[in-house]
Amino acid sequence: MGLGLMTGHIKALLCLLLVVSVHELGHAALAVFFSWRIKRIFLLPFGGTVEVEEHGNRPLKEEFAVILAGPLQHVWLQAAAWLFFMSGFASEQTFEMFTFYNLSILFINLLPIWPLDGGKFVFLYFSKQMAFQKAHLLSLQTSAVSALLLCCWIVLAVPLQVSAWVLFVFLAASLWDEYRKRHYIQLRFLLERYYGKNRDVTMLHPLTVAADAKVKHVMAEFKRGCKHPIIVEKAGEKLSQLDENEVLHAYFADKRTDSSMEDLLLPY
Repeated sequence: MGLGLMTGHIKALLCLLLVVSVHELGHAALAVFFSWRIKRIFLLPFGGTVEVEEHGNRPLKEEFAVILAGPLQHVWLQAAAWLFFMSGFASEQTFEMFTFYNLSILFINLLPIWPLDGGKFVFLYFSKQMAFQKAHLLSLQTSAVSALLLCCWIVLAVPLQVSAWVLFVFLAASLWDEYRKRHYIQLRFLLERYYGKNRDVTMLHPLTVAADAKVKHVMAEFKRGCKHPIIVEKAGEKLSQLDENEVLHAYFADKRTDSSMEDLLLPY
């Protein structure tokens, strides 16, 4: 009996490890295909994370494909499990166990909570609609609300389920860490644009700003996938137009973070 129980636990662990590993390898394989810089891959009992050195300047379609590559692995995994079961290579109990873990990991990862795939899809949607900085903050706020709803569900439905609380604590800690680093993430996004690594440019998106607007506030309006001609106005009249690279240079090279846009038009 003890041996059977141990064997059952080992089977469950192997099923879980297989599903999580294949899911993350799906992300990693497509990231490598697109020449992304992978920082590290680590696995957790309810999923894993592929950390990359990319900061919002890759094409949206490319990033969407990398995120989607993880959940798509569950489709062929389930099909393979069914074939093994139908051919007699796997028992009904093993098939049901694998199906449970496969679908559980899939649904958990699709929750709209950062850093799960669902949370990344939400951020991708927001970053298509608005400035990068605002999209990042709004996606974290959406994730926080979703995490709170998850906590309420755990309290009401499975209050004694340790794994559910471990998942919630991990998500809450990850969210807090991402929130703390939000200014650094925005800075990396801008820095890559400054060094010419903005590979996601598909359109021109002019920004009309007041002459007294500060450089740092103007850069907070930068949007991924766009090149920003910056039109400087004073009293409703156009003073001049700057390229976004001039503003980035003023910020990073000249350290003129608190200068106004009108100041940039004057000889320095």
